[in-house]
Amino acid sequence: MIRVCTMLLALLIASLYSQAQLPDLPWAKEVGAKKFPAGKKIYYTNNFGAKSDTVTINTAAIQKAIDACAKAGGGIVAFKPGTYVTGSIFLKSNVHLKIDAGVLLLGSQHLSDYPEIDTRIAGIEMKWPAALINIIDASNVAVTGKGIVNARGKFCWDKYWAMRKEYEPKGLRWIVDYDAKRVRTFLTQNASDITLKEITFKNAGFWTVQLLYSTRLTVDGVVIRNNEDGHGPSTDGIDVDSSSWVLIENCDIDCNDDDFCLKAGRDWDGLRVNRPTEYVVIRKCIARKGGGLLTLGSETSGGIRNVLAYDLQAFKTGQGFHIKSTTTRGGTVENIYLHNIKMDSVRNAFHFTMNWNPAYSNSLLPAGYNYDSIPQHWKTLLQKVDPSSRGIPVFRNIYVSNIKATGITNHIIYCNGIPQSPATHFNFSDIEITGAKAGTISNAKGWKFKNVSIKGSDGAPLAVEKSENMNLTLTN
Repeated sequence: MIRVCTMLLALLIASLYSQAQLPDLPWAKEVGAKKFPAGKKIYYTNNFGAKSDTVTINTAAIQKAIDACAKAGGGIVAFKPGTYVTGSIFLKSNVHLKIDAGVLLLGSQHLSDYPEIDTRIAGIEMKWPAALINIIDASNVAVTGKGIVNARGKFCWDKYWAMRKEYEPKGLRWIVDYDAKRVRTFLTQNASDITLKEITFKNAGFWTVQLLYSTRLTVDGVVIRNNEDGHGPSTDGIDVDSSSWVLIENCDIDCNDDDFCLKAGRDWDGLRVNRPTEYVVIRKCIARKGGGLLTLGSETSGGIRNVLAYDLQAFKTGQGFHIKSTTTRGGTVENIYLHNIKMDSVRNAFHFTMNWNPAYSNSLLPAGYNYDSIPQHWKTLLQKVDPSSRGIPVFRNIYVSNIKATGITNHIIYCNGIPQSPATHFNFSDIEITGAKAGTISNAKGWKFKNVSIKGSDGAPLAVEKSENMNLTLTN
C-alpha cells in the first residue's frame, strides 16, 4: 500500500510540475467535442440480422441498425458478444456505436465491400474507398467501448508492395501511393462534435484514424496496434487533417508510419482548398514504433497552427518531433508548443526539413505518357503551383520545453530550412538529450537555447551553417 501511495504521489507531483510549466493558451481549454449522443435506447445489430462468425459479411445488417437508430432520433447501436465481419458502415447524427469488451469487428478483405467516395487522401481530393467506420456529414456522434476493431489490412499492404515494385522502375514513385487504393479504419469527414473513446484498432490497411474537414473532436484512450500481421506501409496512427478544436489524450499507438500526425493539404490542390489544422491539444499519449511521435506535415498547404502537445512518451519511433514539407506545398507551420516529453531510442529527436522525400514529393510525368489519357488524380498532383513562390513553406514560432531523451540513434537536432524561408524563432528550454550525433542546423534564424544540454557520443559539436541571429548557448 505504501509503495502504491508513493507511486501515485510521484505521478501527481510530476503532473503538477508539468501543468505548472505549460504555456498560458486560453484556447487550449476549449478543444474537444461539446456534445455526446443522449439517446439510451439500444439497437442490437443482431436483431437486424448480424451474425457472429468469421464468414458472414454483416455490413447490411449493421447499417440497418444504424439507420433505424438515427431515424428514431438517436440512441445506441451495439453488438452481443461475438465476432462480426463487416465492410464500410456509415454512422449518422445522434448515434452512439458501442463496441463493448467481448466484441470483435473484423474488416472484410474484399475491396468491393468498401465503396468509393469523394474524400481526401494524402493531401489531395479524389475518389477513394470508404473507411471501415465512417462519420460523414454528421454531428453529435460517438464510437466507444473496450472492444476490438481488426481491419485485417494485409490484403492492402500486399497490393501496395506489388504496385510499388511495378511503378518505381517506371519513374512513378510519386503516384503509387494514390493508385494503390487502400482502406482506412476510421474516418470523420465534414463532421462535428465527434467522440472516439477506448476502442482498440488493429492492422489498418492504410491510415487508422483520419479526422478530415471536421471540428470539435475528442479521441480518448484509443489503442492502435498495426504490427500484428507484419509491417504495413502507411499505417499512420491518428491523422488530424484540416480539422480544428481537437483533443487527443490517453492514446497508445504502435504503427508503421507517423503516430500522431497533423496535415493540411498538398501542393496545388491543398492550396486550392486552403483549410488549416488548428487548435489541437495532444496530451498524455504514448508512441511506440512508427514514423514519429508528433509529425506536422508533410501536407502543410493550408497551414498548421496553434498546437499544444505535452506529457508524451516515445519509444523507438523514427522521429521525436518532426516538421516536414517541401517547396511545392506552401503553408505556414506556426505557434507550436511541445512540452514535457520523454524519448527513448528514437532515431532523431528533432527533425525539421523543407525538402522531404523528393522521390515521393516531386511529381513528374515520365516520357512516353500521354497527359490527356492519365487519371484525374495524376493531373491534380502534376498541377504546378503558380506563382511558384506560393509553394514555399514557412516554419516559425516553435516552442519546445522540458524534454528528456536518451539513446538517440542518429541526430539530436536536424534542421534543413531553405534560403528563401529559414526556420525562424525556434525556442528550446530545459532540454537534456544524449545520442549519437548532436546534429546540424542550416538555414535558420532567430533560434534561442535556454538550459539546453545536447551531447553526441561522436564528440562533434552541433553544426550551424547559413543561419543568423542564433543564440545557442549549451550547458555542460
